[in-house]
Amino acid sequence: MMNEPLSSIMTRDVVCVRPNDKLSVVKDILFGSGYHHLPVVEGPKKKLVGIITSYDMLKLGKGFEAYDAYTVKDVMTTRVAHLSPREKIGAAAQVFLRKLFHGLPIVNEKMELQGIVTTHDVLRYEFDKEYPNDRLEKLLRADEARV
Repeated sequence: MMNEPLSSIMTRDVVCVRPNDKLSVVKDILFGSGYHHLPVVEGPKKKLVGIITSYDMLKLGKGFEAYDAYTVKDVMTTRVAHLSPREKIGAAAQVFLRKLFHGLPIVNEKMELQGIVTTHDVLRYEFDKEYPNDRLEKLLRADEARV
């Protein structure tokens, strides 16, 4: 049931940060957008070098006003679990369940970022398989169109 490749559900247009970005920039992205994790990349090919999460920011134990004194490389995680676009959705689910992660960067063999998959993506995939004609989704879309 989860045998489709991650490329079929991954987000391809990923918001990323660089190691030398100030934490104040990351704070604005994380706390202003609803994202919880951002891949950290280097170079034009977006080589994955780390990940930074909202939890990493809070672990720092500093107020938002101090974030200009720190950069991403000061707090990012450098040992990052990742998968390839060819891996199956079930492999991501297994990592999420065993490691309690909520986002996995998807990289090619050169560690270049291709996308990201979250627990929400896997849940949505499974829900859509089980309920392909979800009436609630249609109602929500209709309601959004009226706003």
